[in-house]
Amino acid sequence: MEFDTSKEEKFRKGIREFLAKEVEPHVDELDRKGEFPWLGWNALKKKGLLGYPIPKKWGGAGGSFLEYTIAVEEVSRIWAALGTSHEVHVTLCQETLNLFASDEIKEKYLMPLARGEKIGAFALTEPNAGTDAASIETTARLSGDKWVLNGRKFFITNGPVADIFVVFAMTDRSMGARGMSAFVVPRNTLGFKVGKVFSKMGIWASPTAELILEDVHIPKENLINDEGEGFKIAMKILDLGRIGIAAQAVGIAQAALEYSIRHATRREQFGRPISNLQAIQWMVAEMASRIESARLLTYRAAYCAETQEVFSKEASMAKLMASDTAVDVTRYAIQIHGGYGYMKDLPLERFYRDAKITEIYEGTSEVQKMVIANALMR
Repeated sequence: MEFDTSKEEKFRKGIREFLAKEVEPHVDELDRKGEFPWLGWNALKKKGLLGYPIPKKWGGAGGSFLEYTIAVEEVSRIWAALGTSHEVHVTLCQETLNLFASDEIKEKYLMPLARGEKIGAFALTEPNAGTDAASIETTARLSGDKWVLNGRKFFITNGPVADIFVVFAMTDRSMGARGMSAFVVPRNTLGFKVGKVFSKMGIWASPTAELILEDVHIPKENLINDEGEGFKIAMKILDLGRIGIAAQAVGIAQAALEYSIRHATRREQFGRPISNLQAIQWMVAEMASRIESARLLTYRAAYCAETQEVFSKEASMAKLMASDTAVDVTRYAIQIHGGYGYMKDLPLERFYRDAKITEIYEGTSEVQKMVIANALMR
């Protein structure tokens, strides 16, 4: 097994230094406002990360999926909310078009997304269809040279600000999952509107909204791949997305660990730094070991995504372990900081709130266990 990651570490260093200068000083203030992170978004555009790893042919920066995974980790280490919007924009929206759409769709929609000129979103979840994606109720019927879409989508990241949406709808209910199809829907389409904007426990600066589609007419050619391929597309993209969420979780946990080490070596009680206390040492040792384990699983999954046709098990293992690690590590970090950790003067409580969602979106931890078990025992 090859562990020479010098190229990737150089890539990481460049991103970390850039974010530390351009974004990090503003995160606490901007996150509390709960508004879309335009400052961070424009910084990612400046760095070329909004089109990573989309091929240069389609306006992206190229690069490997592993490098992109590292980018998501580093962005989330600074600001998890920015990491969420970034990951959905690239993995869920752009990769759907990159892997499955026609060249015409790529030229018209993927290129401006990859160049950072437009923001992307992915609309699968509905009020009555979360984990059971095949039960979506949104419909699409062909009328002449137009598809007509009707339905509601829930919990859509980037919903209030996105320009281009990948939307899933049933084109033949009688076929079940095989009757689902995927479409590109521009924001300015008549009948398409943003409904409720949700208030969340964490990732405040990444907006989440309801979408309402009422007789939305889109060109026939906006169908992604073939009719009836939507469920397969969604499952493939969610596997990629789970790697991105694993990277986000690792980034959050890494930030919490760094704060904890810095605090433990500076904070004195009973006449000595608390880093001398065995209880603190054991927590830090467990935090670091679990983060490194989650990171390796995540990088392995990213490698598999580039080299294997099927990588569901690897993606689910990475997301399961990384999200579980993030929640526990951020909790430990607050404990190490004591009362200071509970205050909003430090970002520890934000890390803790932001970490929780990684156990839920793009497949709950329970779903990941089902995927892993099915892969092992089928």
